[in-house]
Amino acid sequence: MGLIWEQARAPLVVPMLKLVVALCLIMSLMLFVERVYMGIVIVFVKLFKTQKRYKWDPLNHNSDIELANSSYPMVLVQIPMYNEKEVYQLSIGAACGLSWPSDRIIIQVLDDSTDPVIKNMVEVECQRWGSKGINIKYEIRKNRNGYKAGALKEGMKHTYVALCDYVAIFDADFQPDPDFLCRTIPFLAHNPDVALVQARWQFVNADECLMTRMQEMSLDYHFLVEQEVGSSTHAFFGFNGTAGVWRISALNEAGGWKDRTTVEDMDLAVRAGLKGWKFVYLSQIKVKNELPSTFKAYRYQQHRWSCGPANLFKKMAMEIIRNKKVSLWKKFYLIYSFFFVRKIVAHVVTFVFYCVVLPATVFVPEVQVPKWGAVYIPSIITLLNAVGTPRSLHLLVFWILFENVMSMHRTKATFIGLLEAGRVNEWVVTEKLGDALKMQSSGKALKKPRIRIAGRLHFWELLVGAYLFFCGCYDLTFGKNHYFIYLFLQSIAFFIVGIGYVGIFVPNS
Repeated sequence: MGLIWEQARAPLVVPMLKLVVALCLIMSLMLFVERVYMGIVIVFVKLFKTQKRYKWDPLNHNSDIELANSSYPMVLVQIPMYNEKEVYQLSIGAACGLSWPSDRIIIQVLDDSTDPVIKNMVEVECQRWGSKGINIKYEIRKNRNGYKAGALKEGMKHTYVALCDYVAIFDADFQPDPDFLCRTIPFLAHNPDVALVQARWQFVNADECLMTRMQEMSLDYHFLVEQEVGSSTHAFFGFNGTAGVWRISALNEAGGWKDRTTVEDMDLAVRAGLKGWKFVYLSQIKVKNELPSTFKAYRYQQHRWSCGPANLFKKMAMEIIRNKKVSLWKKFYLIYSFFFVRKIVAHVVTFVFYCVVLPATVFVPEVQVPKWGAVYIPSIITLLNAVGTPRSLHLLVFWILFENVMSMHRTKATFIGLLEAGRVNEWVVTEKLGDALKMQSSGKALKKPRIRIAGRLHFWELLVGAYLFFCGCYDLTFGKNHYFIYLFLQSIAFFIVGIGYVGIFVPNS
């Protein structure tokens, strides 16, 4: 093996590794420029209030209650759910508590539950609110075709939906404040070119464990920077699938809900954007919801969130290019920034460069990674990512290591989406704890199911961890790159996840 290595290194390994390093550096620069651009835009938006001003006036201008109520548009509130035993009461209760005239709102619970006990519990809860005078509809269907997109599409077919002007959508763990509609609907009512108003997510269990703290860091950047920049510069961003209000005519004009990918929300948003509709993001309006607090649930969620956009990009790239209703600049933004850099390059370069290629250079001293590519650019990108959650800056090292581990799953999911491989349409509902989470935080311990060691081990994490550990040992003994501290720390992170002891078991600092 040593002989083969010496024979192949100069003519084959060195040129190939140099090429891969060059490609990774190009992708790093693309990501760096994108992050810096968004950072500059968000500074201008916050300091100079350059965001486009949309008309907003309260809807109730009449002192006569009957006339005032008639001035409110009809609103449909959809709550799709699937075996949501722990949270169904929270979401239904929050939706029924929305401050809106009772004759101008319809609550629609779309229950795809397969557990008959849970299905009965949800139906009884709907009947309980109905007996209080709430206009609530409990809707079920015979199958789960299309998953969430299929449920929302079926929900829009009911005759009473024709009476409604707008539809607000909340996942089963989301709890909007009573004034949610009063603060969002006026943007749609007074601005006929606006199709969507999106609110920000607020995480009720961010402090549950180290893993949820790190999720909060990633998602805060998405909401405080990515969504804000898209709304300010192009009046476009990806719908988050919940905590938003759609103009029903815009939704229908865009072709309604489609189940061709696992990101039906982004699919609808892109199609509506290509029709010329504008979106408004309101970071000041927050809707409470729950982060995945088990690694299994988080992995499934990240697979869906990484695979779906890549698959949608493959399906819609030519449609975006051929579109004649939007400007060339917006097409470039959609294809390059929104899809290619953020949904593909960001995942691939994180894993391939920092967990595979950079460690491999310790064996080939002829291949040198410039300091700006190995240290400066990733450091700046990391700081820009973390700026959305200043309270967690002391967890930055843990966040880097954990994100690098998760980048392996995201990269795999991205290629599955691009190649339309086996798990491309896999949809696993993210587990929510709801009331069980409250019991846990109040000191009542929950019984955790015992998991066999074999079921807890993750082979690929262990393999990558072993590779990084070996690279670290080689660099410490023979190398000149001095990456060994990073390599040892990153290998430990992969090993921790590989044996099943992830951040949820680590107490908060």
